Amino acid sequence: MFTSYGFVGFILLLFFLYYIIPKRFQWVLLLLASFGFYFTAGTYYPLFILATSLSVYAAGRKMGSYDRELELYGQKIKNGDIPRPSREEKKAYKKQINQKKKRWMLLCLIFNIGILAVLKYTNFAIDNINFLLERTGAHPFPYADFILPMGISFYTFQAVGYLLDVYWNRCEPQKHVFRFMLFVSFFPQLIQGPISRYDDLKDTLYQKHSFDWKMVRFGLERMLWGYFKKLVVADRISAAVGILMEDPDYYTGAFVLIGMLFYAVQLYADFTGGIDITIGIAQVFGIHLEENFIRPFFSKNIAEYWRRWHITMGTWFRDYVFYPFSISRPLKTITSFCKRKFGMSVAKRAAVYISTMIVWLATGIWHGADWHFVAWGLTNGMIILISGELSPLYERFHTRFPRLERSAFYRAFQVLRTFLLMSCIRLFDNYGSVRTSIRQFIHMFTRFDIDAVTKQELLDLGLTVSDYAILGLGVLTMFSVSMAGRNGRAREKVAKWPYALKFTAYLLLLFAVLLLGNYGIGFDAKQFIYNQF
Repeated sequence: MFTSYGFVGFILLLFFLYYIIPKRFQWVLLLLASFGFYFTAGTYYPLFILATSLSVYAAGRKMGSYDRELELYGQKIKNGDIPRPSREEKKAYKKQINQKKKRWMLLCLIFNIGILAVLKYTNFAIDNINFLLERTGAHPFPYADFILPMGISFYTFQAVGYLLDVYWNRCEPQKHVFRFMLFVSFFPQLIQGPISRYDDLKDTLYQKHSFDWKMVRFGLERMLWGYFKKLVVADRISAAVGILMEDPDYYTGAFVLIGMLFYAVQLYADFTGGIDITIGIAQVFGIHLEENFIRPFFSKNIAEYWRRWHITMGTWFRDYVFYPFSISRPLKTITSFCKRKFGMSVAKRAAVYISTMIVWLATGIWHGADWHFVAWGLTNGMIILISGELSPLYERFHTRFPRLERSAFYRAFQVLRTFLLMSCIRLFDNYGSVRTSIRQFIHMFTRFDIDAVTKQELLDLGLTVSDYAILGLGVLTMFSVSMAGRNGRAREKVAKWPYALKFTAYLLLLFAVLLLGNYGIGFDAKQFIYNQF
């Protein structure tokens, strides 16, 4: 949707209106634009986001009223308006209020997670039930014909994060219902995030914004960079990835490695390109969104990788799943049992292991309703735990060879190791089947034949020699920008270039998007322009 002419026209019109209307109405215009954008994606989609917005808003206001009731109770005691209660009476009253507050939180949480679960996972559940019924000869259940609203996972998690923050008194509930609806529905982040926190987004979302050429320029530059990654790199290499994954019986052995590497490039360029466009659009309107990627392919281990990749999703699961579950009553019961039976060391590990695997199970399911996503999530969790257990061994090794740890060669080895390991885990995503993914992983070693990867085989993947040249140049450009961003943001450095050099660089980038962008079916290798958009 971001790459359509209609969307570009929509942004241009919105930009023009945004800076000419009275500033107090800017957030109203964004709200109308967000619901209009969502309506064009699906006629009934706004009903779902409206249900989430209103239910979470109402629950937030109700929980806020209970907090004020407690404050008023304390104030009345302090002023002598009511007889001073005993410590037990005071504690009982506070417990009663907190129980009411918790009840509202749980009802709203179940309602919204329930909507997501029903729409996204009903057919997955039916599929597994039918698998068991087929073994018994029973009649299978029919599949549900539900629509899955665009971005439901993102806006639901964003709204639930706000709900829990209000419950934990981390933020004040928003009093204006339409302002809260804008927080949930802000259109640039509906497709793929980032998942914003209310306290982070409210500071710029509702402010009055004057036209700031530097901010607008930075936003346009960020959007252009995102379009380059998306259209020139990701959409071009997607043809080869599709062919490699659709016929795993033929494209096996060395082709598994090639497909794995191609998919890593496609996923990175597609996802980060979309986020660049999202952050750039918001910045054009003077709104700050959190970064979602910080050079993830420069990570030296998987834990570091997940601190750099899809950052807002990782922090969401950490703050709203890992931490609450790790101090929950069921887990305390388990750790107490482990402490009595096996000692403190096992009890501590049990808490970390269970919480970590729960988080990664949830992360896998969040990505999609299929077993290969479950396998992908659990594999990430297991490798992180194994790496944590091996930390003492790593420390002894680094102590024994301190010069090696500081060497550029060893750091490059760590980065390459992490990249290849993450690419192997993504095989579950590549093939969409646990069995096929494991088989292809094994065949990558047992049937590896580099001689099978001929020039003609590579050309049969739907890419020409020119395509490979463009992809190579695109990957080199992305790598160079990432290297430049190691010590400060690359665009801040570019901003200090002489005007002529800076203008030339962005002009070349614009021409690359317009002339080399992969715009759809009907690609003409001579013109590098697709006939359809």
